Amino acid sequence: MLTLEKLTVQLGENRYCYNLCAGVDRVSAILGKSGSGKSTMLNVIAGFLRSTNGELQWNGQSLLGLPANQRPVTTLFQQHNLFSHLSVEQNIGLGINPQLKLTNEDHSSINRTLDEVGLHGYAKKNASTLSGGEQQRVALARCLLRKQPVLLLDEPFSALDESTRHEMIELTRNVIQEHSLCVVLVTHNSDDAHMLNAQLYELTEGELIKQN
Repeated sequence: MLTLEKLTVQLGENRYCYNLCAGVDRVSAILGKSGSGKSTMLNVIAGFLRSTNGELQWNGQSLLGLPANQRPVTTLFQQHNLFSHLSVEQNIGLGINPQLKLTNEDHSSINRTLDEVGLHGYAKKNASTLSGGEQQRVALARCLLRKQPVLLLDEPFSALDESTRHEMIELTRNVIQEHSLCVVLVTHNSDDAHMLNAQLYELTEGELIKQN
């Protein structure tokens, strides 16, 4: 269980206070207008921003004292953040070893994960040759290889065309079930949330409100 209790962030004149209980095998979808603080919440959970008050826990253990790279969290962004001059395997491998000193087991793990996201045989392809949907699948594979129980989705489908978007949502739904992930989705599109059978929350005036 991921728990946010009066988790407060002050950014200039904007103050946000988050209360959320997000369980495993379920998507908690955060809806709200642009600038309402949706991505800010994900950045605080991931450790990219510091809170000024409140509590953030995973299974009863506080995460607030942990740096980002030690939190049980990985994030799939709208922008896939791939290096275009590197291969698919190298882009994923950076999440294992920043110097790309990969073992045989690492290579095998990368290939297995690529198979899982529908990219069998793509390991040696250059990232710049991939379509938008393929690049997002690579980014998802990179998240999965980190083997963290909490997956944050920051508008991951909004830049995709309609057909690819539906494919990625279906893939994400299968991955959540297969890996028993706790997922927090930020989106402006309620259809994405409904397709993932998500519990809906509206972020308004800096606070989360659970929807029926």
